[in-house]
Amino acid sequence: MSAYRGRTAVAAAALSLAVPLAACGTAGESADSGGTASGKGGFTVGLLFSQIVQTRWEKFDKPLIEKKLKELCEDCTLEYANAEGDVATQQQQVDTLINKDIEVLILSAVNFRSLRSSVERAHDAGIPVVAYDGLVEGPISAYVSFDNERVGQLQGEALLKALGDKADGGRIVMMNGPQTSPTNVAFKRGALSVLEGEVEIGKTYDVQGWRQESAHANMVRAIAALGADAIDGVYAANDGLAAGVISALKAAGIEPLPPVTGQDADLAAVQRIIRGEQYMSVYKPFKGEADAAAEMAVALGRGEQLDDIAETTVDTPSTKDIPAVLLDPIPVTVDTIEDTVVEDGVYTIDQICIPRIESACEEAGLSR
Repeated sequence: MSAYRGRTAVAAAALSLAVPLAACGTAGESADSGGTASGKGGFTVGLLFSQIVQTRWEKFDKPLIEKKLKELCEDCTLEYANAEGDVATQQQQVDTLINKDIEVLILSAVNFRSLRSSVERAHDAGIPVVAYDGLVEGPISAYVSFDNERVGQLQGEALLKALGDKADGGRIVMMNGPQTSPTNVAFKRGALSVLEGEVEIGKTYDVQGWRQESAHANMVRAIAALGADAIDGVYAANDGLAAGVISALKAAGIEPLPPVTGQDADLAAVQRIIRGEQYMSVYKPFKGEADAAAEMAVALGRGEQLDDIAETTVDTPSTKDIPAVLLDPIPVTVDTIEDTVVEDGVYTIDQICIPRIESACEEAGLSR
C-alpha cells in the first residue's frame, strides 16, 4: 500500500504570480550544482487553483505544496494563481505560465472540459500537467486526488445511520455540487449508490459554483415544495452547501434539525457538528495530496518516471492510463473530531472551541 494511503499528519489573488520557495543554492554549493539532495538543478513549477470558495485551497493546499516542493528541490520556484471560479481567467493564467517557461503545471481546473485546449497548449510546449483534486480533459501526465466515489458513499452511509428508523423510506433532499467535473459526478454517484432504494429523494439540486447562497435558496424551495415536517435528512455534498442548507432550515423554524452531511472538514463545519447542527463531514488529509502532487511535479520536471509514486492509473475520454494517486477520505462526526482533524494538527481545540460553543465542546468531551 502506498505511503499516501490513509491518514497523514497535516501540519493571492488570481494574478499574484511568482512566489519563490528558496534561494538558489546553499552554502558551499553553486547554482549550477543544483543545491538539492540529488544534485539536480531547480526549475519552475506552475500551480493554478480553481476557486477560493472553499478555505482549504489557500489555507492548506498551497502552503503544503510549497513546503514539499522546497524539501524536494531547494532551487525550484513556484508560480501561483487562483482563477476564482472563472474559466476564461484560468485559461489566461495557463497561457501566462507557458510564456514564463515553467517546467511543470499543477492544475486544479475550474471546468473539466473547458480547460482541455489549455492542457493541450501546455503539452505542445513540452510542459507536463498534474491534475490536482479533479481530472481535466486533455493530455495530462498525472493525477492526484481522493477516492471521490468513496467520499459520496461515506456521506450516504452516515446519513442513513443518522436517519435511524427513518432510513427505511424516509425523505431526503440532495444538494450536489456542479456536475461539471468527474470529481463532482463521482461524489453524487457514490452517494446515490448508497441512498437509492433506501430513502425517497424528494428534491435534487446541482449547485453551480458550490455557492452557499444558492444552496440556501434551493433549500427554501425544497421546504416550500415538500413541507417543513416532511424532510428527514439532507445530503449536502460539501460544507459550504451544508451551511446554506442549515441556514434555510433554521430560518424555517425546523427543530430539531434533520441530519445534514458535508465535506472538507472546514472549521465552521466542525463547530456546527459540535453544536449538533451538522451531522458529519468528510476529512480529506490535505498533506498527502499536496505531497503527492509535489513529488509528481519534481519527478516530471526531472524527466523521471512516476512508478514509485503512482499506485494506479485512471482514464479520461481523451487520455488513458494516467498515473494516479488516490487517497482515502475519512468521515468526521462529533465522536471522531479529536482523533482526526485535531490529532492531525489541522485545528487545535482552542481554534475549535471558541467561547460561544464552549459548553457544547465540554459536552462532546473536547477539552483543552
